[in-house]
Amino acid sequence: MLAWSKTKVGSALNQISIEAVRAGIVKIDALNYFKVWQVSSLNFELKSEVEQDNIIDIYQSFINAINFPLQVLIRIREIDIIDYLTDIESRVKKEDNETYKQLLVDYQDFLKSLVRDNKILSKYFYVVLPLHLSKKMDFDYVMSQLNLRSDIVQRNLKRLNISVKELDSVDTINLFYNFYNPSRAKTQPLVPEVLNFSHNI
Repeated sequence: MLAWSKTKVGSALNQISIEAVRAGIVKIDALNYFKVWQVSSLNFELKSEVEQDNIIDIYQSFINAINFPLQVLIRIREIDIIDYLTDIESRVKKEDNETYKQLLVDYQDFLKSLVRDNKILSKYFYVVLPLHLSKKMDFDYVMSQLNLRSDIVQRNLKRLNISVKELDSVDTINLFYNFYNPSRAKTQPLVPEVLNFSHNI
């Protein structure tokens, strides 16, 4: 388990300009906030011409409906399949049927050669909705403004058959933790118990 002191956490947060996180809302400073959603992808090229035209129409109406900024973040990560290979190895040792055992061994060898010769990558897509205030407001106001905007974004993305997952505080902090500590994140994932600093807004 990762055990950060409040001093170390504060230092890390200062480095990436985050003051606090609450209810999935990130506070940069008294006037700037943002919220993040993880979204599914859409393979436009595989759609029929009619479907493509429909997607374009919906997307156009979506763009015309918003009068606030938003950002799209695409994150590409190398998939770590060590745990999966370890699980297969344990199944090989337990398997009594020689035919099944050989199939598992062949599959394991195939995966090892695949990883050795190629990087296995996955893509993650996020929508980031920033909020800039002209003067300092309380958190309830910030949350209501972001919720109003998020309703518009989520409704239109669902019309495009894009699934939307709202990131809570732990998910959001984990996103940044994985950005800045990819190696440590594999062995020391963050858990809610060490994130008591995130309710300071």
